[in-house]
Amino acid sequence: MVRVSTGARIHFGFLNLSLARDRLYGGVGVALDEPRVVVAAEPATDVRCRHPAAREYAEQAVDLLGVEGVDVSVERTLPRHAGLGSGTQLALAVLRSVAAATDREADVRRLAPEMGRGGRSGVGVATFEAGGAVLDAGHPTARFTTDRPEDGSWSVPAVAARHEVPDRWRFLLVVPDADPGRNGAAEESSMRSVVERADAQTGDRIAGIVTRRLLPALAEGSAERFGGAVESVGRLNGTWYADEQGGVYRPPVGALVSSLSESPVVYGAGQSSWGPTVYGVTDADHVDEAVEAGRAALADADIEG
Repeated sequence: MVRVSTGARIHFGFLNLSLARDRLYGGVGVALDEPRVVVAAEPATDVRCRHPAAREYAEQAVDLLGVEGVDVSVERTLPRHAGLGSGTQLALAVLRSVAAATDREADVRRLAPEMGRGGRSGVGVATFEAGGAVLDAGHPTARFTTDRPEDGSWSVPAVAARHEVPDRWRFLLVVPDADPGRNGAAEESSMRSVVERADAQTGDRIAGIVTRRLLPALAEGSAERFGGAVESVGRLNGTWYADEQGGVYRPPVGALVSSLSESPVVYGAGQSSWGPTVYGVTDADHVDEAVEAGRAALADADIEG
């Protein structure tokens, strides 16, 4: 039996959602050590798996790799549609575990589109491959279509920049008891609406923040400046999504972000993907205080989590 383990990811936002610019999307995110997905697999004569989503991915992997069957078990998983990349991380963990269990090679970047992953943002695939903080190159805007492309008809966006995350940086996760983030047909419809009316100048501002603040902060190891930069990126992304999610941040995320932003030990806060997970950037010297700030944010908003 083989095991594959991979961490969650935070998605800070996109570089550009306007059709008026040459490239569309361009995800910005970071790999996390915890929480994790752990998948075990061993050869079998058919596909066996009790986890519904993982079974679907296992069936796809068996077809793609041309093997007889596999017995897959999910030992740890991420909350679904919480903004932590559960779908992509589970799909790729299943793919790699099936390949390893059956002595096959699996190019996850090439095969991810066949499993319906990596079509818009390349952050999840990139963090699965090699971790770190990632900026992907997005797609040529000319390829945008109002309808979702068929699985396998796209390429995962290339990695434009990747940096190792400094050892002493920490990321606080606050997961409120709230409805899941947008997914499936609802997400596709919302994204299409956002792209068709997105303001181009917002993307220009984000590009300036990424090049003049975010990437230098990563290169120089400044958690404080990195936190401020990703908070700005997320807030500007929220202006694109406001009509779709009910505000710059989806309820009740706005109250949590506002509370965390007031803490001197949280250097930046925001919503990961469609939420409801809220992230905070801190460091190893302030972990306990940051956790208390997260609990206080939930209490102030009268939200369980």
